[in-house]
Amino acid sequence: MVMGLLARWWRAAVQTARLAIGIPDYDNYVEHIQRNHPERLPMSRDEFFHERMMARYGKGRSRCC
Repeated sequence: MVMGLLARWWRAAVQTARLAIGIPDYDNYVEHIQRNHPERLPMSRDEFFHERMMARYGKGRSRCC
């Protein structure tokens, strides 16, 4: 019981840290697709990271100081 609680806390802490520094969470994405969109095939890990980086830094995105 305590180990399960600790494991859930650790996963939440890791996900929060990744989001804080801008690293998308592939495992969370796959769980979401499987749970909410079972008819869709999840992107591969490489496709996912490429799509996330394009969404953040890709064409049409202008970053200004």
